Amino acid sequence: MTIKQTQGMYDTFTRGGKTTRATHYCAGCGHGIINKLIAEALAELGLQDRSIMVNPVGCGVFAYYYWDIGNISAAHGRAHAVATGVNRAARDAITMSYQGDGDFAAIGFNNCFQAASRGEHFAAFFVNNAIYGMTGGQMAPTTLVGMETLTSPNGRSVENDGYPLRVCEVFSELDAPVYIERVSVADTKRIMVAKRAIRKAIEIQRDRKGYALVEILSPCPTNMGLNSIKAAEFCTEQMEKVFPLGCFRDCSAEATPRAPRGEGMDINAFFAGDGTDEAPPPALDETFRETRLKFSGFGGQGILSLGLVIAEAARHDSRHTTWFPTYGPEQRGGAASCSVVISGKPIGSPSVTHPDVLVCMNQPSYERFVGDVARGGTVIVDATVTRTIEPREGVNLVIMPAIALAAELGVPKAANTMMLGALSKLGLTHIPREHLMRALADSFKKKPTLVEKNLKLFAAAEKAVE
Repeated sequence: MTIKQTQGMYDTFTRGGKTTRATHYCAGCGHGIINKLIAEALAELGLQDRSIMVNPVGCGVFAYYYWDIGNISAAHGRAHAVATGVNRAARDAITMSYQGDGDFAAIGFNNCFQAASRGEHFAAFFVNNAIYGMTGGQMAPTTLVGMETLTSPNGRSVENDGYPLRVCEVFSELDAPVYIERVSVADTKRIMVAKRAIRKAIEIQRDRKGYALVEILSPCPTNMGLNSIKAAEFCTEQMEKVFPLGCFRDCSAEATPRAPRGEGMDINAFFAGDGTDEAPPPALDETFRETRLKFSGFGGQGILSLGLVIAEAARHDSRHTTWFPTYGPEQRGGAASCSVVISGKPIGSPSVTHPDVLVCMNQPSYERFVGDVARGGTVIVDATVTRTIEPREGVNLVIMPAIALAAELGVPKAANTMMLGALSKLGLTHIPREHLMRALADSFKKKPTLVEKNLKLFAAAEKAVE
């Protein structure tokens, strides 16, 4: 007897340092079948080199060892959010997400629902086995009424736990999805139907026609406490009563294909507005030392705007840059901070834990962050801040009367501009002065009367530092 090797999967699976042809799935589990159906469809359609799968947290977490395609791992419940980003960044890719019922229907439900509502351009494969598999068999949103699990030992109670969540029915109420179907892999006949549905969802991505959802009922013998045959019968005899199979929507024939990359909206023009402030693309410069800056204070002090101006100035200097804000729910008075990274090469993370430059506009932020500054770094703190903690050895301290100086010059809300001038004079951003001034002016385009005033404040701050 000849056994045909599955197309679209790696020849061997190297996991945990071992090379094998066996997956990590339990005997009788449907995940292996579903993995195979997806891999074969991509191979048959010749789409492997264009495909990116967003893998979940759950029993399918190691599927990237099996699919011979591009793979990304997402945090629990965030596969749809990651798939959205992947498709928007790589518009020509065949983007897919693969999630179980806990990942999709519980912690990730809002991510999934909102992505489907927006009509994001990717295929979602949702594996429904009515239970949390990887974590030991707890009750899931799809657990049937009366079904015993680790966390519902007396059976799921409607009074206490509500009814099972029917994902396809819920998503069918949305306008955007192009294709929604529920299938099963409980027996050979159903597997053939599932293969056609999976292939169709992928074809919709190939044709750039929008969001497709395939829900797949799958047996879980281990957590159901059943053998493989009984677990499959549970799917056909019990699960299908609650989750009927069938196509809930298929408007793929009349769906309008999305424009391929290079057509439609000009992203650069979108961000440049009228085109007068378009920045050059970032250039690779191995000699430019990556600089990490953190700005902190109260909401309403212009902390986020200060960081954004510096990030924009870095763009105009052809640097790689990121701006990452953090703030509380209050519009004014709450804590606010942002991180800016400026580099001569692509940036790995926008997060700044040990800044080279720390700007503090109030005492709480000073006390919170001053100990994090990298050795050899600089702290610029407003003169109103009581310094109960001194920077550690090797960290420079600059006292800047930004708030008092802004008030003295008649613009008390412009203390952030004073800090910008101080950063410029001290050369801490490593960005030319003209780019900082341009970015500052651009930030007031909607309030042109403030442009000249803030440029004068910028110069006054430089003089004060001098």
